[in-house]
Amino acid sequence: MDTATPASPLCRLDDIPDGEAIAVDVALRDGEENLIVLRRGDAVRAYLNICPHAGRRLDWAPGKFLLKDDVLICAAHGASFQAGDGLCVGGPCRGEHLRSVPVAVIDGEVRLG
Repeated sequence: MDTATPASPLCRLDDIPDGEAIAVDVALRDGEENLIVLRRGDAVRAYLNICPHAGRRLDWAPGKFLLKDDVLICAAHGASFQAGDGLCVGGPCRGEHLRSVPVAVIDGEVRLG
């Protein structure tokens, strides 16, 4: 997968099925990272693809996430995160947050905000 830079789009809004999430590689100030990009209608949120419990990725297969009723579930330990704010509401890291990455939708493209 190509790595997006701040000047390039992460993906198109249409690349993300409504109510679901995809993974995108991006070059951030701190280095290359993998992001979880979640879509709800025209709204998009992004988080580092790192569970605060043990520093492991949340996807069960590359780019495949367990997402039900706006709750993202870590495939490694079952921690549950609210999609809207990244707050852990169940599991071993209750009360912690996923690290948010600001994004914006501009002309149908998801870009770093």
